[in-house]
Amino acid sequence: MAIPTQYYEKSLVLLKPDAIQRGLIGEIISKFERKGLKIVAMKMIWPTKEMAQLHYDWSEEEKIQTGNRSIQAYKEKGIEVNKSPIEIAEEVQKRLVSFLTAGPVVAMVIEGAHAIQHIRKLVGHGSPLNADVGTIRADYTLDSYLMADEAERAARNLVHASSSASEAEREIKVWFSEEEIYNYELAIEKILYSLEWEQKNSN
Repeated sequence: MAIPTQYYEKSLVLLKPDAIQRGLIGEIISKFERKGLKIVAMKMIWPTKEMAQLHYDWSEEEKIQTGNRSIQAYKEKGIEVNKSPIEIAEEVQKRLVSFLTAGPVVAMVIEGAHAIQHIRKLVGHGSPLNADVGTIRADYTLDSYLMADEAERAARNLVHASSSASEAEREIKVWFSEEEIYNYELAIEKILYSLEWEQKNSN
């Protein structure tokens, strides 16, 4: 079967504690499956603080990017910020770690052509208020960065999804061993990528 492996990607997806508590596991997973993406690893786990810290182990560059995004968002709200981007990012990290360790999560490795981009589109903007209708975050939660910042907590946005191939590679190692990730074929892969299937069904 001629699967275009140069386009294939793996992404880490976490259904956060709010998704579990609201009974949305099956609903959210079905979004990925109906898209044609393949779950190659999955488990429920209650993250330790150490795991959560490893998951959000941002580089200095990532901290600066996160901090600058937060500063820009504050400016748009007319709020003056007297902290450095790294200080702000570290505050965000603490909130995210606290939220991720608040209850069980469902961790998955999801695979497919252009998987990272497709998953990010399905999940939607980090702030549910700004997410497009039809995405998971827009359709299933009412939270926003505005409310989260006022309460000094992480946004209840249901899902984490890797933002790049390098991030996915790092994050997957936090949650799964190589032995826990499976290699198998789905029927949709044969339909999408197999020339033999096309020739057989065109006769």
